[in-house]
Amino acid sequence: MEAEIQELVSMGFAADLAAEALAAADGDLHRATDCLLSHTTADNPQPISWQSNSTSSPPIVQPKIDRFFNLHPKKAPKSQSSEADEDLNPRQKRQKSSENHTNHPPAANQPPLAEQMRPRVLDEVVGQDHLLSPTSLLRSAIASSRLPSVVLWGPPGAGKTSIAKAIARSAACYRFVSLSAVTAGVKDIRETVEEALKFKIRANKRTLLFIDEVHRFNKAQQDSLLPIIEDGSVTLLGATTENPSFHLITPLLSRCRVLPLNPLNPNHITLLLNRAINDTQKGLSPTLRNTFKFDLEFNFPDAAISFLSMHCDGDARVALNALEAAATTAVWRRIENDQNSIIDSVVAVVGVDDVKEALQCKHLVYDRDGDEHYNMISALHKSMRGSDADASIYWLARMLEGGEDPLYIARRLVRFASEDVGLADPQALSQAVSCYQACHFLGMPECDVVLAQCAAYLALAPKSVAVYRAIGCAREAVRVKGSNERVPLHLRNAPTKVMKELGYGKGYVYPPDNPDSAEQTYLPPSLQGSKFLHWPCPYPK
Repeated sequence: MEAEIQELVSMGFAADLAAEALAAADGDLHRATDCLLSHTTADNPQPISWQSNSTSSPPIVQPKIDRFFNLHPKKAPKSQSSEADEDLNPRQKRQKSSENHTNHPPAANQPPLAEQMRPRVLDEVVGQDHLLSPTSLLRSAIASSRLPSVVLWGPPGAGKTSIAKAIARSAACYRFVSLSAVTAGVKDIRETVEEALKFKIRANKRTLLFIDEVHRFNKAQQDSLLPIIEDGSVTLLGATTENPSFHLITPLLSRCRVLPLNPLNPNHITLLLNRAINDTQKGLSPTLRNTFKFDLEFNFPDAAISFLSMHCDGDARVALNALEAAATTAVWRRIENDQNSIIDSVVAVVGVDDVKEALQCKHLVYDRDGDEHYNMISALHKSMRGSDADASIYWLARMLEGGEDPLYIARRLVRFASEDVGLADPQALSQAVSCYQACHFLGMPECDVVLAQCAAYLALAPKSVAVYRAIGCAREAVRVKGSNERVPLHLRNAPTKVMKELGYGKGYVYPPDNPDSAEQTYLPPSLQGSKFLHWPCPYPK
């Protein structure tokens, strides 16, 4: 009995009432609980009796019991609710009013600003004039209803998906189907092809298949696209951030036109930001109004817009997302400042500090396995070759800030020390090898100065590609002329008597004992007189 009493006490009942209810219910916990709920009120407790049929009193409302049985008490009458609201402060009233507001959809269902502002037609696309001019391939192909299969290749936020969807709206003669290579497989492609064939027969309409991140398809998945593109059942519209030359198979590339997109420049970003701020239908104000439940206006100083456009690296999605976050921060700060008054509308000033808070850090375009990885190491190599130490350190810093492995950079510096400095400064190789070892010992971030020192040393060192060109010429000679030519007998070693009898080493002149042995030759007969190393001229003509 004691355990049952403790159970009822943990539910929120008084100990004496629990004991009385258990006694009336012969120790049955469930009957005792029902007895307590049916026969007891907070203002007029009745004697506990299981046989009592009185049901006139409403059940007692106790939070623990309600949570335990998942009970939901009836809502209080409007007059009681109004009386309760009088005890709330203005901020609580505003919050409650926002919770009860039903004229706007929930904020969780609201698409982000970047999606809201996606261009609907090609004329709204910004920054890709080389692809969308009146005389461009895409414009003329859409106008003539002869759109070829194309692959849109460009950095994130340049407008690949926006262009694809705008083409779908402009090309009314096509049936548009969208897939993502991240989630789709061969089965999805097969089903799409079957539907496309049926639709072509039934409605005489071709299918425009948009595949986002098409570089994620493996070889088998890309192979499955070849026959349907070949016979014209499907027009492929692919989008990729990776170099198609490395990530798409050659047969697929031969069936498609690769159209490169450029990163947006700050002027383009500024235009998009102002468009989002001024759009009263799907722009910044209506997007955030669904979150805060009151009218919003924003004041963006030119400095804030300029800062954001300069620090998003040409990515429109990053810029619009940061704009939305900065505006949210400014509105919330205004609410916090006016917490003792009811707000019906807000005019928020979004400054540079709000933009910095939204960005957190400058957005850097870099990928350790993609095009930017190779582009930047090439820029570092060419800057050192051009003896520009400042540019060399800049590209080194870009790679380190992008998260590049310092040992990868150090290995490239070792290669540069022999390829471009070479015999002009033999100590350069020792410097580069020491740099690699120091990076291995220290790791990031301490090894950054070691890499910078080595990059500066190599950039300022005298240059010579004599050895680099010499080994290249020699390898070419091996491939073309001397690949099967035997080593001359006088250059062969003769460690045994038999080999000596065969003439190995015969006629060899030992240079330390014969300083005047210049007439001795060391190349195969077919290559006599060949010149591979041109020295001391650092850059032979």
